[in-house]
Amino acid sequence: MKCIGHCGIDCSKCDTYIATINNDDNKRKEVANLWSKLNNCNIDYKDINCLGCKIEGIKCIYCDILCEVRKCALSKNIELCNSCEEFNVCKKVKPFLDSNINIFNK
Repeated sequence: MKCIGHCGIDCSKCDTYIATINNDDNKRKEVANLWSKLNNCNIDYKDINCLGCKIEGIKCIYCDILCEVRKCALSKNIELCNSCEEFNVCKKVKPFLDSNINIFNK
């Protein structure tokens, strides 16, 4: 299943999504460590479960609670950040993409 997140990243390429659909705790631990470092927060591997940013169902703690990009898109009721009039000057999506884009360019 392909799910494009509000930020434009393909959630189906996300290691959290892959760990979830494969029920892989080792991958969850790897993702939790990496995402904790990249996003300057503490993410427990038990919270690495996600079926996609815009898909109904389980989301990892980062995507569900911490992701400022998703919160903003939901509050503005927009599908993709690039459709927002503030996209080019956004202080939420650019830092997120800059720190996470290599994860999704596999």
